[in-house]
Amino acid sequence: MVSLDRLVNVLGGYGARLCCCPVSREVALSDVVMHDAADPRDPRGDVFLAVGTDSITAAVELAAAAHASVVLVRGSLPLAPEAATRAESGGVAVLLVEPDVSWGQLAGVVYGLVLEGRETESGRGPTDLFALADSLADALGSAVTIEDRLSRVLAYSSRQHQADRARLETILGRRVPEPVRELFERRGVFGHLAGSDEPLFVEGDPEHGLTGRMVVAVRAGREALGSIWVECDQPLTEVRRAVLRDSSRTVGLHLLRSRASADLERQVESDLVTRLLEGTPDAAAVLSRLGLPPGRFRVIALQAHIRDERHAALLLAFDRATTGFGWSRPGRSTLFSNTVYTVLPGDEVAAARAWVGSIREALPGQVTMLAGIGAGAVSSELPASRREADECLALHDVRPGTKSAIAYDEAWDDILVQRLRAAAASGRAPARGPITELRHHDSANATSYVATLRAWLEAQGDLAEAAERLDVHPNTIRYRLRKMAEVTELRLDQPAKRLAMIIELAVSDPAP
Repeated sequence: MVSLDRLVNVLGGYGARLCCCPVSREVALSDVVMHDAADPRDPRGDVFLAVGTDSITAAVELAAAAHASVVLVRGSLPLAPEAATRAESGGVAVLLVEPDVSWGQLAGVVYGLVLEGRETESGRGPTDLFALADSLADALGSAVTIEDRLSRVLAYSSRQHQADRARLETILGRRVPEPVRELFERRGVFGHLAGSDEPLFVEGDPEHGLTGRMVVAVRAGREALGSIWVECDQPLTEVRRAVLRDSSRTVGLHLLRSRASADLERQVESDLVTRLLEGTPDAAAVLSRLGLPPGRFRVIALQAHIRDERHAALLLAFDRATTGFGWSRPGRSTLFSNTVYTVLPGDEVAAARAWVGSIREALPGQVTMLAGIGAGAVSSELPASRREADECLALHDVRPGTKSAIAYDEAWDDILVQRLRAAAASGRAPARGPITELRHHDSANATSYVATLRAWLEAQGDLAEAAERLDVHPNTIRYRLRKMAEVTELRLDQPAKRLAMIIELAVSDPAP
């Protein structure tokens, strides 16, 4: 927590002077409260901002009633005797603020110092967004939600008094409900946030369970990082708007620091996962550093895009896969070229598919995401599982209607054929043989010998089934087989010959 001494030293640069200090300068400050004559509640906080008070004595009285350790009030030295006496008796330090210093600027500095110095019981540290949301809600007297650029909830205040249905659904779903988001879009709210730093009041809408909102953009320089939403029936007063505006800078700094920290953690994680996928003799040590237990794993390959734009959606997928503390998410991921790779503990295909589903649900609806799941593997087999995941991902090109993740366990036969096709495309397919000769005959004589042979082989010699596949009489199949034998030496009585021909047909001609 920030100390009174630290607050005094910093505010000295903004024209505030400590003129009375009946408390220790080492006293810890964790809350800020702002005077609001229109608010009938009794505020409480360690730092009292006496905005709009009639006199220093009145400000000290209000601060003492709020159990504050220090009050900031406009005024000049010397301090009136009655004010000094009341400050001494109430145990309130007095910081006089010069008249030309704006309350908005001063409030931004105070909130930044005190909130950034606050640590929560959960130990999340001085930059905990939930602590920021709580303190801001206390200062504004309204529920607060902090959201990212995609309207996903990053933090919310614990204040729930009279929370409307839209807020509750937003918190429970961890993002703004789509109908409410569409309403904001129609009203131009997101357009305002994209181009303005000023708070905006959004009228309520009973149909969507929405009371009024004040919202302000959170930025770092020109980059939009998110927004702060304050639940209120009518626009905030100018003083509170200034607090909201200045608090957005504090939140922006927090988000920047969080992102920098997360980016560093992601980089370390990515490097370690890449080592596993490329093969490393110290795989067990790498798994330990990643916080993964020994056992079996599956490698999952993801690709995502929004229409023709591939980079943004892929980065969103990677961000979702790596969001949260290590213990709170099962896998570890890396982003390589145009693919997100995740090493997921466990050997069950269903669990891997469920994880892919959780990533898909967290992405915007317009994002197209494809996934491939490698076979189960121990740590030394992860490079092979990665190749299998890549091949499963590539199968989406030949299965254009498939949206679910393709798993190696269920698609190894298709993958084998794809490997053989790749070999054939590189010039390693037989240039002569029965299939080639039959294909030449079909081309020259308009016969259907290749299709007939394939149907017979796939039916394992069952004439009735082959005939049904081609919609002809079984005698037609017999006749064509006899004529084929006159064109080339088939040797259909030999299992090895039949196997070689069905493989060549599968590689050279896609299944009808």
